[in-house]
Amino acid sequence: MDAVIKSLLMALPQVNALLEKPELRDLERRFSHELIKKFCQEVIAEKRQEILGGSGEGVDDQNLIQQVQDKLRAFLQPRLPRVINCTGILLHTGLGRAPLLDEAYERAFQRVRSACDLELDLETGERGDRQIKLDDLLCFLTGAEVSAVVNNNAAAVLLALNSLAYRKEVIVARGQLIEIGGSFRLPEVMRKSGARLVEVGTTNRTYVEDYEKAIGPKTGAVLLAHSSNYRIRGFVHEADTAELAALCEKRDIPLIHDLGGGVLLDLSAWNLPHEPVVSESIRAGCSVVTFSGDKILGGPQAGILVGREEIIRKIRRNPLMRALRPDKFALGLLEEALTIYLSPADLLDHHPVMARLAETAESAQQRAEKTLMALSKLNLPAGIQFEVVITTAQLGSGALPLEDFPSAGIRLRAEGRAANSLARALRLADPPVVGYVRKDWVYLDLKAVADDDLPELGRAIVRALQRHDKNK
Repeated sequence: MDAVIKSLLMALPQVNALLEKPELRDLERRFSHELIKKFCQEVIAEKRQEILGGSGEGVDDQNLIQQVQDKLRAFLQPRLPRVINCTGILLHTGLGRAPLLDEAYERAFQRVRSACDLELDLETGERGDRQIKLDDLLCFLTGAEVSAVVNNNAAAVLLALNSLAYRKEVIVARGQLIEIGGSFRLPEVMRKSGARLVEVGTTNRTYVEDYEKAIGPKTGAVLLAHSSNYRIRGFVHEADTAELAALCEKRDIPLIHDLGGGVLLDLSAWNLPHEPVVSESIRAGCSVVTFSGDKILGGPQAGILVGREEIIRKIRRNPLMRALRPDKFALGLLEEALTIYLSPADLLDHHPVMARLAETAESAQQRAEKTLMALSKLNLPAGIQFEVVITTAQLGSGALPLEDFPSAGIRLRAEGRAANSLARALRLADPPVVGYVRKDWVYLDLKAVADDDLPELGRAIVRALQRHDKNK
């Protein structure tokens, strides 16, 4: 071994010796000894590798201490930081889907942050059932007899299949064997539920007669899956839901309708494209309808089941319910989201997703122009070019996949610097700003950005550009 390398290795302090430094002993008064020890071990190991690789300089204890402090500081950063969503996707799964109103969150949090009536009958003092807490709300809004809530829609589908068709056959149209984000494939979920898939029809055309021919003594249920994240156009046919429900009732077989997104009111009332409404499936005669709480419904992550009393009560009794049930925070937030729908005339004032879906192109452009004007007054580095751009946005999370909504935003670029590098600097800003790159520009679509966040967006852009300017 080279003598210089050997001497540098010898100069490395032992972990215990580094821990005895006053600066690190002070840290141990606030944080776990094992945590500070972990970072000391990492810093010394990294320095050793630098020396062995020939890139290490002299050993400086103060530098090692600084690295330990830096590692601790990074370790203590929030794992779920607030992000400004400039992707042009309102319900971005990677960014938490539906935004929640501050006042709604605060009301729910104040009710459930300590002890709350989650599973207690206050009149009798006996144990109650959390599943009845939102039953009246959900039944009023959907027309169902009974409801149940679990932690997401995939869980709702799994629970319904397992409760109604364990070790039995479930009939599904070939064109509805959907896959959604995160590798959720309906046939695989069905296998995990203990049900056996029976495919009917063709990819593009399925009739009630196809279902009728497939029904047999081993049939446990029929499943309809709304193709919310794709569309087949042209020579297509789907069985009428009401006719299929009548067939299932005649043969005493439950009909499960997985709607995916939770649309509680007809969107055409706000000049938006029609999406299947939960109450339509209930009126058509479906035994169970499942949908998400955090998509267009506008609430927290949740899976909701509504339908006939005897069917939903059977699902509630499934032992899996305990593993899939929601906590008090999810139920509190869901209650706030559902309450908004009791006043349809005021929906756009209290529903961030619906308000932005209904936003006109003119209004979107005005917001972008105001943002540009505010940016122009900030201390931006030299060589930055930015301008208003007309864009189109999407709802996201598999809802209305073929629909584009009018939007606008800001696009920017930095002279002599790659757009991908600039986009990364924005993602590492405080708070992070997530846009997208197209050609040589970074696009910051404002469709999903709340008005209250626009000033913070400007400041975050400036911080990111200044940091990027220093690191170029």
